[in-house]
Amino acid sequence: MKTDVEELSPTRVKLTIEVPFEELEHAFDVTYKSLAKQVRIKGFRPGKAPARLIDRYVGRGAVISEAVNHAVPELYNEAIQKEEIFALGQPDVEVTKLEDNDELAFTAEVDVRPKFEVKDYKGIEVTVDNAAATDEQVDEQIGTLRERFSTLVGADRPIEDGDHLSIDLSAAVDGEKLEDVAVSGYSYEVGTNAMLEGLDETLRGMEAEGEATFKTTLVGGDHEGEEADVTVTVHSVKVKELPELDDEFAQLASEFDTIDELREDVRKRMADVRRMQQLSAARDKALEKLIESVEVPLPDAVVDEEITRRRQSLEQQLAQSGLTKEAYLESQEKTEEEFEEELKTGANSAVKAGFILDQLALQEDLSADQGELSQYVFEQAQRMGVSPDQLAQHLVESNQIRVAFTEVVRGKAMDLVLADAKVTDEDGNVIETPQVEAAEDTDVVEDAAKAAAAATEDVEVVETVEVVEDDAAESEKADENAKDDSK
Repeated sequence: MKTDVEELSPTRVKLTIEVPFEELEHAFDVTYKSLAKQVRIKGFRPGKAPARLIDRYVGRGAVISEAVNHAVPELYNEAIQKEEIFALGQPDVEVTKLEDNDELAFTAEVDVRPKFEVKDYKGIEVTVDNAAATDEQVDEQIGTLRERFSTLVGADRPIEDGDHLSIDLSAAVDGEKLEDVAVSGYSYEVGTNAMLEGLDETLRGMEAEGEATFKTTLVGGDHEGEEADVTVTVHSVKVKELPELDDEFAQLASEFDTIDELREDVRKRMADVRRMQQLSAARDKALEKLIESVEVPLPDAVVDEEITRRRQSLEQQLAQSGLTKEAYLESQEKTEEEFEEELKTGANSAVKAGFILDQLALQEDLSADQGELSQYVFEQAQRMGVSPDQLAQHLVESNQIRVAFTEVVRGKAMDLVLADAKVTDEDGNVIETPQVEAAEDTDVVEDAAKAAAAATEDVEVVETVEVVEDDAAESEKADENAKDDSK
């Protein structure tokens, strides 16, 4: 087999592959065996008809065509491995020469991972927020805790925002009462604007046992969009009463004896959470700077696929939430053009980040072992709410093991960047990158490792640094399918 490679652009190549017919013997053997099982020739049992009779029965041209269809993918894969081409997606194949007993020639155009080096990734400087919680932040957290232990007591005064009411609602259109638009004894907090437009304005200033009517546009049911007269009746008005911030409250709401001990514990817990947030922010900012510092040409097709994946993901989320895209854009205060530009920018960054981390993994000879894969499976299973062995098995069945390996190696590449980064907080304090702790449930991890090991015993780890087409989409699909399997 002869192979020539022409670089059409930094992200696309054209392979010209020429193969003498004698090298297609395997493809013809497979073709004849397949056709022999399909055709019925008098005097021969199924699968036993000789090649010369099959040529005569189905036609030599049909046999050649079937053999070529079988041979081309194998020849293409052999060529890209021989030429060390990191192909992305499926190639555009065109047969340019096909002469019986002479030669097969075809071309294959395909997007490829661009060639570049990741330089100057050490010593990236990033600044993150301080970890120490301020008094105001601690007070806010304590206030949230007080809310959980609040009680509702009757209020003998006009209604104000924040009051909790028990109300009845009824509606009429052109004087005709709507039976399907009525509720009784509904609990409602004034000021939330969570129901009909005009309701909160009408309630303010009313008192218990009061009744009022206002005009509004219905937002659901058979009369959606119609203007209606809505009558609201207030049965009770209650106000939230918070407990005193004293030692008694500390004993009620926690395991501590004093309010000072409770405040100190809240401050410590907040600091611990914020330290984790510092690490997450440091990773994000270091990756952003790395992306900015490296020039990488991106294949349009790969970026377009990522844009499509992101758009479909959002549309699916909106559908599940019962929202329209127009309502979403309005809530985000974005135009359609701004949304599309943001989508494109995010897709470009995601694809570029994948290329950079893959290349860094190649440069630094990073790989992933079974223990690291099992840890990844364990963490992903916890996030998804499924068992590790179930997720590992699903990764095997859905052919996602290679994607999992890729994610592990990319994570190690990012760890390498972060380990060499200079991370400081707003006060200039150096932030130490914490070590990743092993999962405590070793039995579960071992089970996941066994499942992963059994599934991946024939997988070459070196392949994980290759760019996997649409990794994010495949990983997300695997997550969703695993969740479905657990139900």
